[in-house]
This record gives sequence, C-alpha cells and structure tokens, in this order.
Amino acid sequence: MANVVVVGSQWGDEGKGKIVDWLSERADVVVRFQGGHNAGHTLVIDGTVYKLSLLPSGVVREGKLAVIGNGVVIDPHALVSEIDKLAGQGLSITPDNLRIADNATLILSLHRELDGYREDAASNSGTRIGTTRRGIGPAYEDKVGRRAIRVMDLADIETLPGKVDRLLTHHNALRRGLGHPEVAHSAIMTELTSVSERILPYQETVWRLLDQHRRKGARILFEGAQGTLLDIDHGTYPFVTSSNTVAGQAAAGSGMGPGAVGYVLGITKAYTTRVGEGPFPTEQNNEVGQFLGERGHEFGTVTGRKRRCGWFDAVLVRQAVANNGITGIALTKLDVLDGLDELKICIGYRIDGEEVDHLPASQGAQSRVEPIYETLEGWKESTVGARRWTDLPAQAVKYVRHIEELIGAPVALLSTSPERDDTILVTDPFED
Repeated sequence: MANVVVVGSQWGDEGKGKIVDWLSERADVVVRFQGGHNAGHTLVIDGTVYKLSLLPSGVVREGKLAVIGNGVVIDPHALVSEIDKLAGQGLSITPDNLRIADNATLILSLHRELDGYREDAASNSGTRIGTTRRGIGPAYEDKVGRRAIRVMDLADIETLPGKVDRLLTHHNALRRGLGHPEVAHSAIMTELTSVSERILPYQETVWRLLDQHRRKGARILFEGAQGTLLDIDHGTYPFVTSSNTVAGQAAAGSGMGPGAVGYVLGITKAYTTRVGEGPFPTEQNNEVGQFLGERGHEFGTVTGRKRRCGWFDAVLVRQAVANNGITGIALTKLDVLDGLDELKICIGYRIDGEEVDHLPASQGAQSRVEPIYETLEGWKESTVGARRWTDLPAQAVKYVRHIEELIGAPVALLSTSPERDDTILVTDPFED
C-alpha cells in the first residue's frame, strides 16, 4: 500500500478536485501541503457542487480526517467563511475532522493590500504577474523573512503584540515607499483576536499527528494546489505562484519524511489551459481556443477568471513527470475534445531555428518558443460518461495511448465528466 501525492502536471486547473475526492474515499487522511486560497477545487457529489479553496477535499467525506499542513498560508477570515459556507450546505467542519498545523503562516489584510498595490503598479509598467491579489506572495515573503504571524501565535497574547510590531516595521516602511498609508498596530491586533477563537480549536502539531497515523498504517492522501508549471523554482518564472507545487513539497509542507510519499499521481488535462500572464506555447487565440474554453467551462473556481486554452503540450507534461517523479497520470476532460475533426499535440519546440526537447528556464527563451505539432484524427462519438475502455471511440483510445508514449508515464485514471463515477480505473494508486 502506498500513500499518494496528487499534483497538477500543467498550469493548474487540471480537474484535481474530482480526482482527489475520488481518492479520498479510499484514504483515511487528506493533507493539503502548499498554497493558499488562491486556487480551488470544484467537487460534484450526487449533483451537489462544493467549491473549496483552503479546505482539503476530505472534508466532504464522512469519517475522513482533513489536515492543513505547515506549507499552506492561511487567511483565517477566509477559512472561517469557507467553513461557514459548507455548514450552509449541510457539512459539519469540526476539530474532529479538521486539523491545522500550528506552525502554518497567516495571511493578513496588509498582505492582500500589498499584493494589490504591486499588481496595480506592475500594470502601469507592463510587468504584471497576474496574481489573484489574495496576499499569498507577501505572506510567503514574511514567512521566509522570519517575521510571519503563525497559527500558534494567536494563543500567545503576551508575545503577539511584539510580533505584530516586528511585522509592521517592515510593512509600514514598504507602504510608505509605495505611497500608501501605514497600518495601525491596533488594527492588526483586532484583526487577529477577532478570529482567534474560531481558529485555535483546530490547531495541531501536524507532523506528529501524521506520523502517528502513518505508523498505524493509515492511507494518507497529499493534495496539492496549482500545477507544476506554476512552481516557484520549476515553473515559468516569474509568472508563477509563491510556493513549491511539486510532489517533493508534500513532505516539507506536512512535516513528514520523503519516505512517507509513495505513489505520485499527476493530474493532466487532455488539452492545456493557464490563467494569468506568462508564456503558453500551444495557446490558441482562435476558434479552437474558444471551443475548448466554452466546452470545458474554463473559468477559475476561486476567481472566476477566464482561462487561456490550447492544444496538449507533451513537452511540458514530460518535464512535469520528471520534476515530480510521477508514477501515473489521471487524464481529465477527454470529453471536451469530442467532435473535433483533428487534434494537435505539441511534441517539441523550436527556438531561434533550433529544436529543443524541454522548456528552458530563461524568460527570454520561453517567449521565443515555437511549438512543433503532430496532428491526429479526432472523433465524432461522445466519450461523456465512459467508464470502460470499450466505451471509448477507437481514435480517442489512440489519442490517450499516444500521450502515454510522449510523456513517459501511463494513464492510471481517465476522467470523462465532472461526475466522480465517470472514471475509467486502470491502476488504483493506493494499491500500487
């Protein structure tokens, strides 16, 4: 039996929510290990739609323990709001089924404001990153700068004021330099103390809790947000998120050793999308891109932003397979391609007339990438709701098999609709 890490193998939005929910039924513990409330999962269960941003997908399943690890940055007010919203849908989120790492960093209003100030300034200079303006990056900066307020600090009212002073020494100097008003110490204290009673009951020494569950033989599912190409080190820098999104972060972001990670499942969309600024070699600003966006309902779960759409890029996914040590992929949204006369797959790049087999790290080189395409015949039959290989058109099977060859990883699961049962299971990651 293997513990399972779920990662996005593209720019996020690959349909991780459904797959994580499908796997969470087989898991005992579901751990969120990085990111913040700038990404989300949409779960469709018995016709009910649940939209999650901070909470691990395990919270929608009775009898499962959901854990928010130390690698996550937490907006406490957003978390409380999400808990209350799910309560309105009939889900009870209590300290019995949700635990939060006591050493996780908090996102404050000043982080959100700074995020917005920078994006506004960058828009004027043409250097906008395209963040969600939710304070994720600034919160991670404070974590690395060793001035962050963490969950455990809410319980220590004697030392909290001094920590707020240290934080404001940095932020108020920065705000003055940007031409914005300073933040009052009392405002931050009120912001924190007003939510502490709602957050503190969930705090936990998460690394110890997870180690105890591991030693008992529990099945642990590690749930990532965003995708490999948004990784702060391995993504299309600087148009990336502010955390490591690759599978290796599952260990660091939860406090477990690398040996606790077993099967790495890469969620992979049957075409490619991305949100925000940055390079996108296979983007289709034409009828094809419009078709994929409309058929695939390509709008962000959290932000509602329209996603850019393009053909499947085997070069990038092959790179993600290597970066994450992906064991197998879950191929999603195959049904979106139904009805197209032909399909294109990017099998290589050309930069300044020279062919390359990977996306270079240089921003300049990335901007000059030209995709090399291979064309495959499409299919007219519907794949929606297929649950067996024999339900798929021959050309759809050929498309999937060719993707496996190009990326160097097998398909473990194949998703053919948002409904969790519309899934073709090849390999159960927990039984690998």
